[in-house]
Amino acid sequence: MSFLDLSGKTFLVVGFANKKSIAWSVARLLVDEGARVIYSVRNDKRKEELESLLDDESTVLTCDFEQQEEIERLGATLSLEQNVKLHGILHSIAFANYSDGLKPFHETKREDYLQATQISSFSLIELARACKPSLAKDASVVTIGISSTEVTAENYGYMAPIKAALEASVRYLAKSFSSDSKIRFNSVNAGPLKTSASAGIPGYLVNYLFAEKLTYRKQALRTEEVANLATFLLSPRSSGINGQGIVIDAGMGLNYFDREIVESAMEIRK
Repeated sequence: MSFLDLSGKTFLVVGFANKKSIAWSVARLLVDEGARVIYSVRNDKRKEELESLLDDESTVLTCDFEQQEEIERLGATLSLEQNVKLHGILHSIAFANYSDGLKPFHETKREDYLQATQISSFSLIELARACKPSLAKDASVVTIGISSTEVTAENYGYMAPIKAALEASVRYLAKSFSSDSKIRFNSVNAGPLKTSASAGIPGYLVNYLFAEKLTYRKQALRTEEVANLATFLLSPRSSGINGQGIVIDAGMGLNYFDREIVESAMEIRK
């Protein structure tokens, strides 16, 4: 038996965008460990893209997490039509409208903030509620957050406080579900990654390269490293971890006074 003990278990993976996405990396690890993966993607176009990559008979469902009725339909499909017992869920979805470019935080539009909150944060609560009838009593739910919720990441705009709300929701879900189950909730709070989603954030590349210099190893965080942690948290081997936001950033958040960075900022020349 593999250490992770995932063989024969079933997981719902939400958030596939392409082969660079965290959701895809986690799904591949789960399959490699002998688990069954059910995917949920936003629309039929994304479903066709995913199905073209799959070499197995994985189930691919559609759900637009901006629509409450679709989330409820997803839950009903899993419990009634699929009749599955889920051992875990990966929630890896986020969206923010940056079509007007990055603006000062106080100029954030109501409609943009509420839309991003629904898709990126509140959807976890709705998904957990809709899927509860299908979850095993000791299932694990993992979401993907960011490592910088306690700093003012200016280039991330209003998404930073929304991700902070996501992390807080994890704690409250862990408490709420504990009343009648051992279902766990945790978030993987990742440092900057090179994904297609991050490419849509104004000015992201410069900040990504800066973050890379701040890591102890001088190498940026890799998607597969985040996927490794998420897969561990989905497994029963992480049974003692609940309600946590685990930072994975290769030391970036602890290395503010790196000599190279300080000298570069102060234009010190030897």
